[in-house]
Amino acid sequence: MSATPLPRWLGVGILLVIALSFAGNHVAARIAFDHGANVPTAVAVRSAVTALFVTLLLRWSGATIRLPAPTLWRALVVGLLVSIQSLCLYSAVARIPVALALLAFNTFPLMLALISWAAGGERPSRRAAIAMPLALTGLALALDVAGVARSAAGPGAAQVSMGAGVAFALCGAASFATALHLTTQWLGTTDGRLRTLVIMVVATVVALAGGASGGSFALPRDPTGWAALALLTVLYGSAITALFVVLPRIGAVNNAAVLNAEPILALLLAWVVLDQRVAAIQVAGAFVVIGAIVMLTTGRR
Repeated sequence: MSATPLPRWLGVGILLVIALSFAGNHVAARIAFDHGANVPTAVAVRSAVTALFVTLLLRWSGATIRLPAPTLWRALVVGLLVSIQSLCLYSAVARIPVALALLAFNTFPLMLALISWAAGGERPSRRAAIAMPLALTGLALALDVAGVARSAAGPGAAQVSMGAGVAFALCGAASFATALHLTTQWLGTTDGRLRTLVIMVVATVVALAGGASGGSFALPRDPTGWAALALLTVLYGSAITALFVVLPRIGAVNNAAVLNAEPILALLLAWVVLDQRVAAIQVAGAFVVIGAIVMLTTGRR
């Protein structure tokens, strides 16, 4: 964690690969859902394998896997919020096009700014005051709130109900923004690897409990589904691990905004792999949202 800082160009390139891995994870999740798996299964398997990998990483580095009791309880609360985010985001991916689900979810920086302000933090800057309504406008275009793209597609086109998927994505964004705020307030000095371990363990327990209690824990029904489940686990585990290794070496401020390329990369992957297509006006709205979020997250403040 204290290695020599990476050149910025190299760090940004790695972050783009990480964003691509996150996008691929969601595309693989959609394939797994289409072949029999369900949301609790995907979250449980992904989180359990990632937790095991982080544990091995901590053991290999000689770090102590131990937290003081007050810090542990706070980490459990954050882990519960991230578990809700994981379940909600995968539920959105299962219902609506992957790129649109991620786009709605990526409003979490806007929510984080508002939550921090409501909790007594700094008032959003002028840059944020411009970026927030701009992002909401772009989101309305991307999600086709006015129904322009659906009308232009004609009666023979598949009609996708956006309501539930968008609601899940926005719920996930709110949960994740709250988790980030509490992490900053409660766990700012805690080793990022330990935070990740606790979060992944909690996500595993929540997913297993939810699937078992609801009788909805379902495994893939064919080799394609199993391959997709394995792929999403590898992509997510490697991306989340690489993220906390790379960001400390290049600085999170300004550089983390590169990860906002994920919805655009997901749009391309979903088009190629899943044949999920969106109208030109929705693509334009996606770029407006990403531009607004980059504007919000790259200011000096």
